Amino acid sequence: MLTLKHGIESLTKTKYFIFDMHKSIQTKLTILNKLGLHARAAAKLAATASRYSSVIMVGTKAGKLIDAKSVMSLLLLAANNGTTLYFDIKGSDAENAYEALKNLIANKFDEEK
Repeated sequence: MLTLKHGIESLTKTKYFIFDMHKSIQTKLTILNKLGLHARAAAKLAATASRYSSVIMVGTKAGKLIDAKSVMSLLLLAANNGTTLYFDIKGSDAENAYEALKNLIANKFDEEK
């Protein structure tokens, strides 16, 4: 911010302090259910991700990730059975989010008994 005091310029500096209180988890999970990440499965994944304050990104390639809280974005992944999904989870509740997502995928989105 630039301020003028009695015709003399003075520069006011703003200091930012960043405290790393968040956890970060990068992992891969494989889609196991027969139908893959179809509409109902994508809705369940998005609903599960939305329960957490962490930023949860997912993709079929490590460098191209989308918001896991968006059903439409998840559907665009076109993830079939056997597709490996790359997750990047950042936030204070990252471990809980990871466990919930891992269980959801391992349980085949509760679709197959």
